[in-house]
Amino acid sequence: MNAEGATAAKLSTYQRWLFFFLGVAGFFEGYDMFALSQLLPTIRGEMGLAAASEGMLIGFINLGGILAYGLVRRADLWGRRRVLTVTILGYTLCSLITGLAPDIWVFAGAQLMARLFLLAEWAIGIVYAAEEFPAERRGMVIGVLNGLSGLGAVVCAGIAAPVVASPLGWRGVYVIGTVPLLLMVIARRSLRETQRFSDRLAQAQLTKEPLLPGSVTQLLRPPWRNRTLFLGLIWWLTYACVANAITFWKEHAIQERGYKDGEVGLYISIAAVAAIPLTLASGKLLDRMGRRGGAVVIFGSLVVGVLGCYTIEPRALVLVCLVFGITGVTAVGTVLSAYNAELFPTDLRGDAFGLSNNLIGRTAMVVSPFVAGHMAERIGWGKTVAATTVLPLVAMVLLLLAMPETRGRELEETSAQPVS
Repeated sequence: MNAEGATAAKLSTYQRWLFFFLGVAGFFEGYDMFALSQLLPTIRGEMGLAAASEGMLIGFINLGGILAYGLVRRADLWGRRRVLTVTILGYTLCSLITGLAPDIWVFAGAQLMARLFLLAEWAIGIVYAAEEFPAERRGMVIGVLNGLSGLGAVVCAGIAAPVVASPLGWRGVYVIGTVPLLLMVIARRSLRETQRFSDRLAQAQLTKEPLLPGSVTQLLRPPWRNRTLFLGLIWWLTYACVANAITFWKEHAIQERGYKDGEVGLYISIAAVAAIPLTLASGKLLDRMGRRGGAVVIFGSLVVGVLGCYTIEPRALVLVCLVFGITGVTAVGTVLSAYNAELFPTDLRGDAFGLSNNLIGRTAMVVSPFVAGHMAERIGWGKTVAATTVLPLVAMVLLLLAMPETRGRELEETSAQPVS
């Protein structure tokens, strides 16, 4: 079925329920990321952290994204449902421990593990979306799931300031965030295994062959090597900018632009709300313009937005740039995760996503904040983060040079397409 027939594809009752269920993962990715960026100045003051130490803290926490690879790749052996269940339970527990952390060491450790489970949950959610929804709706579904990250950011931005000012303090933001997740722990009982993995399991049982996971060496041999490494590099270049863009903007605004804490919260709240419809529309953009055309728009929004909100002084323009920046930061995940899910077969899909995104791409989210923290002590956050915007530009060029168009095609067809 082609893209023009997208409106004819109807979602079943289970698919609509699954859509909502997976959306929670996107929501809490945004909530957790914005919780850290909103609370960082408060935690810095309470714990006595310097700018370089802030970068080290963020880099250490982001290490969880790399470690998530070990869990994500098990989805090709244990099944998507089992791994997703583990991630939901793990993130709920670690988020609660974060809120109860007595010192910076427990806080950092709990947040590292929370990030591990959260990003593994997000990755498996994308695999679910790719395998369980119609090809002509795939971009839209992945876009909405990533767009709900913006909603999580809005909720966090809205409650952070009053909760921090309450007797609960900054810890309350994490404790409150576990309540909806507890409901999802109960709801997971209705979650089914994906049909594609079930078919693969049935075939293995029929032929009496053991169900073996893919290996790193298999992904690094033809025909998978080029797409694995290209996607990993594109993720890396993108994350090297994204890792700092939102996390350190509050520090930049307060220290270098003279914003008040409440003003920063207001600006981020307004920008995050305005970015929601744009981010939700990013998936539909991919289904209409194609992955390649949509990538140009999305990466352009990221670069313009981040560059503007770290270099422009007029506050009205800063707010506009924040909207585009938040949209880009969230929506780049839509186009890249769509490619990562579409370019590999069922028996390698989880491992390939984990290798390209978690093991290769997210090393940038560990290294980049370390470097940014040290650079900020010398030249400030504005110049430091603005300089990173050249990296997603390079990523966009690589994508256009190497990635095929996959719009509206079944996974069995897209995974067989050559990559330059």
